Amino acid sequence: MHLAYDTLPVALRHAVHGARAEHSYLAQYEELRRRSPFRPALTQAQIDEVKPVVHPVVRTHPETGRKALFVSEHFTTRMVGMPEDESRALLAELFAHSVKPEHVYRHRWAPHDLVFWDNRSLMHLAGGTPDHLRRKLYRTTIEGEVPF
Repeated sequence: MHLAYDTLPVALRHAVHGARAEHSYLAQYEELRRRSPFRPALTQAQIDEVKPVVHPVVRTHPETGRKALFVSEHFTTRMVGMPEDESRALLAELFAHSVKPEHVYRHRWAPHDLVFWDNRSLMHLAGGTPDHLRRKLYRTTIEGEVPF
């Protein structure tokens, strides 16, 4: 998402300067479940616990100082303080820009691969595993800072 930010057209970069957006884990959860059935159904209690959060649209990495887009079509629901139609249009542009082929890395798995990423610098989506293959996953999440 650093490269996606670095290659934003000037007008789009100005449009997102200082902007904030709302993110919801639930925004596309059911759609993702339809496409990736390994995702569990959520109970109503789990749904009730997941509240939307607001983050900067452009996030600065706290260690490198590099700026990155911080939006995702699966979680970002609206631009804060913007009329709904303008919000949808701006987000559509950002989503389309962020997934251009030159901004996407798709890992080709091989035995014994280890993949590690920094959520402050990219967006990711598990592609699932074909039924005839085994997937073994160990997940570790490191507590981070408030995005700025």
